[in-house]
Amino acid sequence: NGKVIAHFGEQKRGLFNEGVNFALKENTPIRAAENGIVIYSDNKLVSYGNMILIKHDNGYVTAYAHNKANQVKRGDIVKRQQVIAFAGTTGNVTQSQLHFEIRKNNKTIDPLTLIQ
Repeated sequence: NGKVIAHFGEQKRGLFNEGVNFALKENTPIRAAENGIVIYSDNKLVSYGNMILIKHDNGYVTAYAHNKANQVKRGDIVKRQQVIAFAGTTGNVTQSQLHFEIRKNNKTIDPLTLIQ
C-alpha cells in the first residue's frame, strides 16, 4: 500500500531496477507474498541492507530489502501474508521503503504485473 518511488526497469544513469520500491513509514509490517521457505535472511548484500529471499512453488522467488528488522531466518516456513520484516532505511537508501522483487526460474519479473 505504499507509493511507488522506483519502477522496475531502466533507471537514471544507466542503472536497472530488478524490482519495485515502495515508500513506507518506518516499522510498517512487511508480509510474505505467498507461502514458501526462507532461503536468505541477512544483511551481507550491503546495498540492500537487511534482506529476505523466499522460495515459492513453481520456480518463484521473492525478495524484500531495506528492512529495519527481519522477523524470519533461513529455513523458516512462511505463510502468505505472514509478517516477515518491518520497513526501514538499511542499505543504500535514504528513506524508509521496501524493495520488492519477483523472479521466476532466475528471471526478473515486473512485480506490478502480478500485484493485485
